[in-house]
Amino acid sequence: MKFRDGMWQVAAGMRPEYAEDVYSITQHPAGNALSLLCPTKKILARADSLNLPTLTIDIRAPFDGVISVETTHWLGALNPAPHFDLYPAGKPETSDTEITQTDSAVTLKSGSISATVKTSDHDFDIRFHATDGSKELTSLLNRSVGFAYSPAPGNQMETGDLSKFQHYIFTQTTLSVGESVHGLGERFGAFNKVGQAITLWNADGGTSSEQAYKNIPFWMSSRGYGIFIDTPDKIELEVGSERCCRVQTSIEGQRLKWYIIHGPTPKEVLQKYSILTGKPGKLPSWSHGLWLSTSFTTNYDEKTVNSFLEGMKARDIPVEVFHFDCFWMRAFHWCDFVFDSEMFPDPKGQIERLKASGLVKKVCVWINPYLAQSSPVFKLAASKGYLLKRTNGDIFQWDLWQTGMGIIDFTNPEACEWFVGCLQGLFDKGVDAIKTDFGERIPTIDVQWFDSSLSPRKMHNYYAFLYNKIVYEALQDRFGENEAVLFARTATAGTQRFPLQWGGDCESTPEAMAESLRGGLSLGLCGYSFWSVDIGGFEGYPPPWIYKRWVAFGLLCSHSRLHGSNSFRVPWTVDNDDKSDQGCSKILAKWTALKARLMPYIFSQAQKAVENGLPLSLRAMCLEFPEDPTSWYLDRQFMFGDSLLVAPIFEESGEVEFYLPKGRWTNFFTNKTKDGPGWFKEKHKFDTLPLYVRENTILVLGKWHETRIVYDYSKGVEVCLYHTNPGATTTLFGSEGEAIGVLKVGADGHLADQEFLDGAWHVTKNGRSTIKTTAQAIEG
Repeated sequence: MKFRDGMWQVAAGMRPEYAEDVYSITQHPAGNALSLLCPTKKILARADSLNLPTLTIDIRAPFDGVISVETTHWLGALNPAPHFDLYPAGKPETSDTEITQTDSAVTLKSGSISATVKTSDHDFDIRFHATDGSKELTSLLNRSVGFAYSPAPGNQMETGDLSKFQHYIFTQTTLSVGESVHGLGERFGAFNKVGQAITLWNADGGTSSEQAYKNIPFWMSSRGYGIFIDTPDKIELEVGSERCCRVQTSIEGQRLKWYIIHGPTPKEVLQKYSILTGKPGKLPSWSHGLWLSTSFTTNYDEKTVNSFLEGMKARDIPVEVFHFDCFWMRAFHWCDFVFDSEMFPDPKGQIERLKASGLVKKVCVWINPYLAQSSPVFKLAASKGYLLKRTNGDIFQWDLWQTGMGIIDFTNPEACEWFVGCLQGLFDKGVDAIKTDFGERIPTIDVQWFDSSLSPRKMHNYYAFLYNKIVYEALQDRFGENEAVLFARTATAGTQRFPLQWGGDCESTPEAMAESLRGGLSLGLCGYSFWSVDIGGFEGYPPPWIYKRWVAFGLLCSHSRLHGSNSFRVPWTVDNDDKSDQGCSKILAKWTALKARLMPYIFSQAQKAVENGLPLSLRAMCLEFPEDPTSWYLDRQFMFGDSLLVAPIFEESGEVEFYLPKGRWTNFFTNKTKDGPGWFKEKHKFDTLPLYVRENTILVLGKWHETRIVYDYSKGVEVCLYHTNPGATTTLFGSEGEAIGVLKVGADGHLADQEFLDGAWHVTKNGRSTIKTTAQAIEG
């Protein structure tokens, strides 16, 4: 949303008004808040105070290291729910706040961050800076806070009838020279958002446009701070795109509130953001194994499913979770929770047989929050008031996706109870996880929720939170607090509490793989620990080389699933069952086995990621190396936890260029080292890629030929010391998420504190044992 046409003119049809003066400052008696009265012109005489608008800017210190800024035009305007569920684990005590005043300014301190408001010369000037004075973070300067009407009223009298106008509130924070902006949800365009106009409005638009399934009103700056915009409403951002030196945030309404979160490191920013919106939920160890799907529109029954799983077993590719996509239900009946009796006459028995055969350990099914009118269940749900209504009392329906479909109204407690009852019926049949698909296309015009106090426009994005929360908590109630697993597509702020999320409908191209990688990086910078992608791409038929490159990428995401649209993703269907070492089946088997060996590291890192509100994988390089300016621009590689650097390959030839930050890095496959910082080129076959281990790492691996995902992560392991220094540590967790012990390198350079390790474990220095590996990387 642009309010100006370049620097000098107002945009056509707009009338913006700006806070031009700080007329008065009221200090809260508790010493943790300031309230600024800001007229839209400089007040130089009494008469200047008449017939003009003012803006109220409330600056508060909610907890140490964080400051909130709320701008309001008319205080009497309602602020209808829904609102984000903040401080789900409790609000921390504010212990380090103070207001100080000089002849020219007032400063509010909140731990490591302060806001200084200039009080002299009638200037509008608010600076956010590190309390120790080491760095200015951002600021609100001349013509940076205001409101706007569209269309422009002819005079103030016309604003007595606001039904004729849209009213917007906006702020513009400064962008410093060289500053970059990241996050704002799962965005598939350029990783650095400077120069982009972004709308935070959930949409089912695939992975190759400006639309996003997961719009998160949080962004991370390379200058050591983040901004959380506290509304699920539609938000328009001009990130250096209306004014090149500012980030403009605007919403339609009378108030806008955001929090500025100081790190100073990006990890600390995310830790504090997780206090506001919640830490990610923990996931069970089995969820990190390979998931295999039926794909979307393919034909399948019990015989087909068994043939897939038997084929995977015969090729030494263990499948942890089997997923039934949409057509486990009858066509035109989604989602009534009733198995297609023709294709699956005995769903409970089939699932029992699957698990008893050992071919798979867990089962997942697809759902969406819609109900097609062809299902007999539609009439029941409509008669009970379980579906969203129009303002005239009709059920909201359209023919988009499912014929005559209605939308479950999760603001109705009885609808929630009914929906959970349907889920429990699936759990009774042996279903262990739920893919919560859709939930983006939620209407806002001519609709009324059961809770009529709610804003339909805010509900558009917030619906994602309610939908995923209800399903996640139903899984928790059945299986245990840390055993609930979603595979969710839509999200908003706080939905990280209900993992995991996946990247949506990508094409089977290298460009789409890169788009997905950028999306995962951006979502991770919004506090999402767990993320997956449709290996091979969802749309289309991946050629074997893309499938194999995507397998390598996908098995080094936190979670890994084979899924397609109108074609299967079992490897032998991709390359006519090429049985060579570089065929799809052998390549998938090798990468699946590698992930199994890495599980002691992966699962321990998962616990650490959850505790600190960090992404496990994909983790942007800037989280680990924020002082390296190059790291803020790297969008073709990522960290898997603290210590593993991964650079997926997008070329059939295997050529790849990647960046290593400062330090010594060890090639996981060859134990050869490279010293950063610098760019490097390599060429790989399909069974390797640039996978480098950071120096000073204690990497615990499962034993040779370990193909299970869930096992004793302290028994028979290989403990690899990668150029470690005395004092290096790592905490090892068991497969149930329990802390087993801390491994530490002693003063003599040898491993100490190892009594909790069991079986025939061993230590290797400056690499891992490579005697039994056949993978080769050709380094350039």
